[in-house]
Amino acid sequence: MSQLDPRSIPSSFTRGAVDLGALRPPAASQSAPAQPAPSTDTAGPAAGTPPAGVSVAVDESNFQAEVLERSLQVPVVVDFWAEWCGPCKQLSPLLEKLAAEAAGSWVLATVDVDANPRLAQAFRVQSIPTVYAIVGGQPVDGFTGGIGEQQLRQWIDAVRAAGGAAPAESEVDPRIVDADDNLAAGDLDGAEELFSQVLSERPNDPLATSGMAQVALMRRVQTVDSRRALADAQQRPDDADAQLLAADVEVMNGRAEEAYQRLVETVRRLRGPERDAVRKHLLGLFDVAGPDDPAVAAARRDLASALF
Repeated sequence: MSQLDPRSIPSSFTRGAVDLGALRPPAASQSAPAQPAPSTDTAGPAAGTPPAGVSVAVDESNFQAEVLERSLQVPVVVDFWAEWCGPCKQLSPLLEKLAAEAAGSWVLATVDVDANPRLAQAFRVQSIPTVYAIVGGQPVDGFTGGIGEQQLRQWIDAVRAAGGAAPAESEVDPRIVDADDNLAAGDLDGAEELFSQVLSERPNDPLATSGMAQVALMRRVQTVDSRRALADAQQRPDDADAQLLAADVEVMNGRAEEAYQRLVETVRRLRGPERDAVRKHLLGLFDVAGPDDPAVAAARRDLASALF
């Protein structure tokens, strides 16, 4: 049985797009940049591959050294990709080219989302390619989807010029920080209480709204057999409950765009109260990602088309 355990997911990072506070390196580690891992490829780099030191494959074991600690010295651009992703095959080589040209003034870190789902969840990656810039141990900017070379060069220049200005922790309501920590520990009740306190004072707070949506999602899937849920949905395309559960599973596994599309198509097929229930559920999933997510904006347009 393949079950989703919310305790296995790191901080929900509702403090803006991403919060890496729990992974921030200690002060003692800031004295020197991380060194790239020695290559085990005796045949040498393939043609077009950037030289060692400007591009590195990242997983959970080397994320702190290769991304957080290294970003204390130079900007690190993190590219979330997958082998099956068509746009990634255009963007990733372009990033590698520009990293090689930069000769170490910034570093490219690549993350295979299929091999590293926890990292993708930590960054709230909803679709790929997704790219984040990390400076001074914190994300400072990012984008989703493919862009052209000129636009990419301008973006990287802006990142380098930013000088590592990251949001101050003092700007974040400490209850949201604590609620994130509770989510990471699997304490859904504790997280819900803190998010509720913030919403009682600021009913439209986007971070608390997103946090409450995450709590609700995690409650719905914490004992779900994910494979069975997806199989059931495939067998019963007009069963609203089966489609809702499958969409929840997909969001929890970093496949939000698939979840959105699933529910939009379900809205197209159904009528009456079931259709409205699917619509409301989809809006709740939008809250998980937040209103600024490009995938949410696209899905909202699709939903409007399906409804009208």
